Amino acid sequence: MLKIRSKRKMRLLQLLLFVMTVPYLLPLLQMFLGSLGGRGLYNYAAVWNTGVVPTYFRNSLIISAGVIAIVYILSMTAGFSFAKLNILGKEAFFWLILTALTLPEVILLTPLFVTFQKMHLFSTFFSVIFPLAALQLPFTTLLIRNFDAGIPNELMEAAKIDGATTSQAFRHIILPLTKPIGSAVVMLTLINSWNSYLLPLLFLQKPSMQTVTLLPQYFQGEFTNDQTKILAAAVMTAIPEIIAYLCMQKNFERGMSAGALK
Repeated sequence: MLKIRSKRKMRLLQLLLFVMTVPYLLPLLQMFLGSLGGRGLYNYAAVWNTGVVPTYFRNSLIISAGVIAIVYILSMTAGFSFAKLNILGKEAFFWLILTALTLPEVILLTPLFVTFQKMHLFSTFFSVIFPLAALQLPFTTLLIRNFDAGIPNELMEAAKIDGATTSQAFRHIILPLTKPIGSAVVMLTLINSWNSYLLPLLFLQKPSMQTVTLLPQYFQGEFTNDQTKILAAAVMTAIPEIIAYLCMQKNFERGMSAGALK
């Protein structure tokens, strides 16, 4: 790791980093200040008094938990298989999976709609959980494969000498070592699933099944457009993600840097 010994260079670097964060910080600050316009904190009380906030948060939590479970299990096992196991044609399969990164979400809507109608899954949480998990798996598999490739093969060989099976080596050696990248996968999956807008809007037709990303629409209509309450709702929906990031910040940053460089 590079170290900067000069105090002048350190201050210049800190100034540069601060300038780089300004374009991202200003919209968030403007959103928060806008949510306090008019009646101040009463805007948040008005959002809560709609009575739908607990339901929307519960639905988003169910969807996010389901997506995280699927993505974590499948990407961990797939990344390990691509990095450490001798599988015929695994590189071809890996690049086929990566081609899914080029598919925009919009072009999948029609086939997904037809498929879920035939499978009687339309307007269920599964109609959102499965597509969200499938869309995130290629990238998370890439991250974990890169991370697992940096784990010495000697650890696997030593486990086999001691009589461990492949599944035991994965469970007792690989999983403990992949905690940082696992935290990064969980955090990225949480952000993408919690902020998903298009799929819940189209596939969850019952009001009792809608998610937090649809909460601002509660204050939009043909004759209403209360921007202060819309911004207050947006701030409230971001709070769980901020708390989750603060709790997982250390492992998330380690995992992202290791998964990108290894």
